[in-house]
Amino acid sequence: MLQAVLLAGDPAEKVDFMIHEVFSYQLFGQTVRITTSHVCLLIVVLTLIAFFIVGGQIFRHASEIPSGFQNILEIIVEFLDGMVDKTMGKKGKGFRNYIGTIFIFILFSNISGLFGLRPPTADYGVTLPLGVVTFLLIHINEFRYNSVKDIWKDKCSPLPAWFPLWMPINLIGDFAVPVSLSLRLFANVLSGTVMMALVYGLLSKVAYAWPAVLHVYFDLFSGAIQTYVFCMLTMTYIKNAMGPDEVPSTKPKTEKAEDEASEPEKAAA
Repeated sequence: MLQAVLLAGDPAEKVDFMIHEVFSYQLFGQTVRITTSHVCLLIVVLTLIAFFIVGGQIFRHASEIPSGFQNILEIIVEFLDGMVDKTMGKKGKGFRNYIGTIFIFILFSNISGLFGLRPPTADYGVTLPLGVVTFLLIHINEFRYNSVKDIWKDKCSPLPAWFPLWMPINLIGDFAVPVSLSLRLFANVLSGTVMMALVYGLLSKVAYAWPAVLHVYFDLFSGAIQTYVFCMLTMTYIKNAMGPDEVPSTKPKTEKAEDEASEPEKAAA
């Protein structure tokens, strides 16, 4: 089982980066197979749960002057909060937890190859649900912050609302979002996995130490970039669906003019 989960072992042996069955069991007459992707995903999730529990305990007993692990946690939280605020504005405050969670999960999944695991995000069964959740959030907030009339106009654009010729094309574009998000992440992580498989498979006799440099690029650098891209696109799509932060005023023009005229008098007073 251990050899099926770990990516790296004895370079003299043939290293296989494919998904393999670890064990199987019967459930309601059906064979359920647990693969290396499930095991690696479980390891990542358990690691994150432990990380969040430790982080929560540290914040409950936080000191005014941060040091050590508390300092690292505060840097992470400030970075994620700042990224969400700058991208999504005032309406995006409620998405801090979601964006922070998927950012840390995807990042840990991408860099798990550094620790001998097969990255869970190299499996399309992991990245597709992330894209579907984003897709649902986009359209839930689209109906939450926009009227049906405005949504209809948007789907018919750039033509008038009474001539919905472009609606099928716009709908195809909407349904392409989860596919493009998931495939981009999956393909980039999988390409790095395949490249490392070629290195270990073709150069196994000399694959000592120096492949670590490639792991740093494919797992750490590329993994961090893909994490950032996925989260930025998710925030951008949701932000566009919610619309601008400014709520248009419902006051008549005459009341607005009176308010503007009274401002100098209030300032003088």
